[in-house]
Formats: sequence, structure tokens, C-alpha cells
Amino acid sequence: MASDRPPTTLAPDAVGEVPRTQNRMTHDVWLPDETVALRAQARAAVDKRLAPHAREIGQREESADSFPWAAFRGLAEEGLFAVPFGDDFGRGLAYPMLGTCTVTEEIAYHSSSMAGVYDGQCILVPQTLTFASPALRARLVPELVEGRTAFSFATTEPETSSDLTAARMQTVADRTADGFVVNGRKRWITNSVVAGWVSVLVRAGRSDRATMLLVDLSSPGVRVGAPDLKMGHRGQLTADIVFTDVHVPADNVLGPPDGGLGVALSALVRGRIGIGAAGVGVAQAALDLAVHRLRTRHVFGAPLGALQHWQFQMAQRATEIECARSLYQKAAILLDRGDRSAEPEAAMAKAYGTRLANDVVREAIQIHGAVGFARRVAESGESVRLEEMYRDAKILEIFEGANELQQWIIARQLIGRDVTG
Repeated sequence: MASDRPPTTLAPDAVGEVPRTQNRMTHDVWLPDETVALRAQARAAVDKRLAPHAREIGQREESADSFPWAAFRGLAEEGLFAVPFGDDFGRGLAYPMLGTCTVTEEIAYHSSSMAGVYDGQCILVPQTLTFASPALRARLVPELVEGRTAFSFATTEPETSSDLTAARMQTVADRTADGFVVNGRKRWITNSVVAGWVSVLVRAGRSDRATMLLVDLSSPGVRVGAPDLKMGHRGQLTADIVFTDVHVPADNVLGPPDGGLGVALSALVRGRIGIGAAGVGVAQAALDLAVHRLRTRHVFGAPLGALQHWQFQMAQRATEIECARSLYQKAAILLDRGDRSAEPEAAMAKAYGTRLANDVVREAIQIHGAVGFARRVAESGESVRLEEMYRDAKILEIFEGANELQQWIIARQLIGRDVTG
């Protein structure tokens, strides 16, 4: 766990080698003791298992061989994949959603794309598995928790993303005597390139209802495409999944056969809180880099931080990070208490935290000047990873429901659905 120390010059390829301002600016005065302890454990685990690989994960181009298995399995071995689950399979925390989001923030501090991987493995899929049969859970949850198998969650299609109405869906599951036959295509599916199983939302036959199925990706008729080549989040491999007459047993239905949309939305509302937490982690890392630069870079005979503009700007950003952190924590605790009315807080946490991540990273680049814009200064070897963070931050505003959708969700609660639609 990093501690405050006198500022030093950034070393080439330094990852997190700056003082954490969070250590002196944040006080967990109301968080459960288990969450405070979990943050300390998660930070140590991430520093040990992820941080040494983070720069390579963020820079290398996507390929089937580039999935970050070392970090993935390392975090699992540290017990971080067990956080969402009860004591039958996992940690048995009183506040598992809050704990999972806290871990997500700590992961995102070093690697936003690994936070995306963790979101799929430990937020989206675990929620869908709460609707699985006891036999299926007993078989698959240990594989997930131990990091032996990667899992995917699939709702998006080439012609539909945020709109999950069954009428728009082209992936269809037709009933058979012993289950379903699935045909269609899903797009932008995290972990699909390496996953063993996928929770997939499909249209139930020719009806206007949706079904959520758990599909074995080794089944005949399943084809996973090559990894998408993206601007950022290169460690979060995504690819199309194509289903051609894929047989799925009836026992693999997640929830009621015609209740798939509810299953998907219950996962997505949790995912949005997790992505909000990831935004906080990215923003915190960018703030720490910016503050370090303001203290150590001298211009016109004084530290750059002597300029009042940057003093006020960083004070504002530190305040906003605290607000964003409190938003995701509040939303997570509401869900942990069984409050189904957490939807507006989840939308606020996602929209606010991810926009803030983009704002703070952009300002950190401005503070660093040309060295912030560079991947690496050839002559000196300097690198501060802000170029990578800037590429990564943008997707946070887009996936798990674009931020415009989150604003609409908030507006519906605020103004009323009779007016907003």
C-alpha cells in the first residue's frame, strides 16, 4: 500500500510511483469496517499482481494471445474474484456490491481495461448466475472465483446496444423439446475471445419477450471472432460471438424463460455502478500524477503548482472525485440493502464518474505538457502513461449504457415518465 513521501522525479515507465493524494484527502468515516479492510487488501493485491503488467496490458495490440492471464489469475488467487459471492462460494461479505466496486476502483487506478475485465467477470456475470439453477452454480461459480475460466456477458448486437427491447433483437432462441436453438450475433463482448461461458440475452422465438441463457462457448455452432482493434482498453478483449443452430439445454435458462430483460437489467444496473467506480480510479490516478507534476516541475523559477489557476483547478477536481466516490458507494450500499430504487444513483454514479475521469486525465496531460502527450520520450525514456489513460477513459462514457442514456434515466425519475417517455 503506497504511502505519502517527498516527491521524486518520475522514473521511466513509472507505474503508480507517485504519492497517493487519497491517503491524506479521503477519510472513510462511515464505510463498513469490512470495506475499509478490503480496500487495503485489494490495493496490496493490485500493486503486487497487476501493477507490474499494467503498462504492457495497456500498450500491446489486441490478439488472442494478449489476454492478461497473469494479472487475471493473480487477482483471482488473491481472493478478489470471491468478493461478490456469499460464504457458499466466496467471501460472504455483508456488503458485496460495495466491496466489488471498491476493488474495481483499485484495479482501475492502474489499469482501466483490467477494471473492464473485472466488471464482466465479477459484476455482470455473477448477477446473472444468481438466476441459475443450484447445480449450475455449484459447477461454474468455483471456476469463476478461482480464475480457471473467463466468463462473458452478451446483450449488444450490431444493430442494437442500449435499446434491449426484444423486437430490436436479432439473436433468437427457438424452443425445442429439450431446450433451445440459438441463432444470431452479439457484438463488443468482453472476454469472449478466451471465455468458456457466456450469459446471453436473446429474443424468445418470434415473441416480444427476451430470455437469458447461459451458453457453453465450446458448443457446436458457436464461433468467436478475432479481437476488435480498439483505440483503448486493449487488455479488455472484445469480439463478436456468432451462433448458428446452437443447442442450449433447458436447464441453462437464467431466470424465467420470458424474463430475460429483467435479468439483464439487474446486471447492468450493477455494472453501471462498477464502471462509475472505475471512473473514480482513473480520475484518482490522473489527479495523483497531476499533483506530483505540479510539485516537481519548475517554470519561471517556481513550482508549476505555484500558479493559482492549477491550484484552484486541482482543488475542484479533488472535490469532484470525492463526490463521485460517494455516489458509487451510496448506490452500491442501496443494492446491498436490497433497495431496488437505486437506479437513479447508479446512473448518476456512472455518468458523473466517467465524465470526470475524462476531464481529469485531459487536464493532467495539459499539466505535463508534451511529456504527457508522448507515449515515451525517446532520448530520456520518460513515460507517464497519460497517453494510455486518455485512450482508455473515453470508452467509460460509452459502454454499460452511454452517458446520454444515464441522463435520460435520471430525468425520468426527476421529471416523471409520463412526460419524458
